[in-house]
Amino acid sequence: METADNVTRPTPESPEATQGEWSAELAAVLTGAVESARAAVVDFSGADTVGDYLGVGYEDPTSATHRFLAHLPGYRGWQWAVVVAAYIGADHATISEVVLVPGPTALLAPEWLPWEQRIRPGDLSPGDLLSPLPDDPRLVPGYLASGDPQVDEVALEIGLGRRRVMSAWGRSEAAQRWHDGDYGPSSQMAQSTKRVCRDCGFFLPLAGSLGAMFGVCGNELSADGHVVDFDFGCGAHSDTPPPAGSGSPMYDPYDDGVLDVSEKPVETPAEPS
Repeated sequence: METADNVTRPTPESPEATQGEWSAELAAVLTGAVESARAAVVDFSGADTVGDYLGVGYEDPTSATHRFLAHLPGYRGWQWAVVVAAYIGADHATISEVVLVPGPTALLAPEWLPWEQRIRPGDLSPGDLLSPLPDDPRLVPGYLASGDPQVDEVALEIGLGRRRVMSAWGRSEAAQRWHDGDYGPSSQMAQSTKRVCRDCGFFLPLAGSLGAMFGVCGNELSADGHVVDFDFGCGAHSDTPPPAGSGSPMYDPYDDGVLDVSEKPVETPAEPS
């Protein structure tokens, strides 16, 4: 349950109440404007939206902020903040503004993120369009050398190329992601076996510079179609020996020729009495 005690703790954004820079007369005027501040909230939002008085906070030598617990649907833990101001020699304070502010226990929306930073791996669905950023560091123009000799040689031979190819930075980032992922040497599957992909018959090495570390698994019962690290491994390695005693269990043959077969005797019907 919300109480005045657990919503009036000072927050980094709200100054602590002090009257150090106020004159005695001005302090009396500013701190004594509680009812005027409450009336301002009532006039602004209605009497049923104002709760307990929470205290006064210092703003500057001529103003202060009175806070009240807010009773609004969907705004639990929020507070009414009423800024009052007065000059030295004034006999009353004036209302500067009335605002609704979050208290220490208020439920707030998460920090806003740009759209391009919200997309995560796995979010793309059939029919979705996701263009790369204009300055995506993973891509370079296709007419520039990519840094991969095999890619550059093929592009030169055929005289054609893609508008963009992966940069050296992009390939390095992908390699690190694959190495640290579910099909890398530190995964639970790889740690459960001593056999590795680099000497597996189902391992299909990639072309280009990435082929020095990665390939594609061709075993439909394992990581079929996934890029796997040279040092990844699983129990479906091509050199995995069959378990001892495999095959059908051995049983003694059953010969029905050694059985004695006898016919069922014919039953004589009972005579009527």
